[in-house]
Amino acid sequence: MFKSGHHPQPEDFSVSIKDHLSISSEVRKALSAGRPVVALESTIITHGMPHPQNLGMVQRVEAVVRRSGAVPATIAIMDGKLRVGVKANDLERLAKAGGKAAKASRRDVAALLVSGEVAGTTVATTMMAAAWAGIRVFATGGIGGVHRGAETTFDISADLEELSRTQVAVVCAGAKSILDIPKTLETLETKGVPVLGYKTGDFPAFWARQSGQKVDHRIESAKQAAKVIALQFELGLGGVLVANPIPESHALDAREIEARIEEAIQGAEAEGVSRKDLTPFLLKRIVELTGGKSLVANIALVENNAAVAAEIAVALSKLKAKTKAKA
Repeated sequence: MFKSGHHPQPEDFSVSIKDHLSISSEVRKALSAGRPVVALESTIITHGMPHPQNLGMVQRVEAVVRRSGAVPATIAIMDGKLRVGVKANDLERLAKAGGKAAKASRRDVAALLVSGEVAGTTVATTMMAAAWAGIRVFATGGIGGVHRGAETTFDISADLEELSRTQVAVVCAGAKSILDIPKTLETLETKGVPVLGYKTGDFPAFWARQSGQKVDHRIESAKQAAKVIALQFELGLGGVLVANPIPESHALDAREIEARIEEAIQGAEAEGVSRKDLTPFLLKRIVELTGGKSLVANIALVENNAAVAAEIAVALSKLKAKTKAKA
């Protein structure tokens, strides 16, 4: 595991979440003022793409959020802190650490905070941290879900469980294409997670605009999405998934990408890759098999999701202000 030097624990070690949750001053001020904030995950930096593309990607994504009127809050675990709003120099540390960093899902958070290791946060962990900080909108590339062959491996991402219980709206380009999308949607239905299609009735498949599976509800604007999200949370229900297709100009052919996925899965099976190492392995292999086209598409869809998430966060902020004024 990648460690940022020796990180001894003091004798008066605190178990209070307040002592381990570090919210940047910019994010804290925005939240206090009721301004829109968009959470961003960091496994896409550490495990999703190589350096220096990963650093360039997160810098562009944060800039997209700002241009759209919101404050970006990249989340990661560093130096015994769950950081909400990672500063520029620490983003560079994360990007350079790459796959040497830990991959932090819900089960890993406490241990990684104690060890002081550098870790990228998954969708599930980013949702947790965002909710603790009071952030309600989060942009990512694609969620994790039910892996192909899960009926024998039981490989199902913790992202789905987190969506069912944590009040954060996740804007994504659907589930990663390497997954079993029908089973992923069935699981979301079982867990009561609404899947909203942003200007689409077809659930997107990450690199491809369509999966052939229908969303639960189609929405036509950020304002409409904000109304659904606000009411969902007011009713005491869990998270919301907003599925936003990759821009047509960057979408890959569904049949071509499916062939590359099958090839990558066969390679993973041959090498015995499984569990939390599987997704990073497959994504890296698909970049190689597509001659880098999947990486370009991945960056484009993340930027697109960040823009939509920021628009929704702005609309949600305005809606809350209006509701508060009426009270």
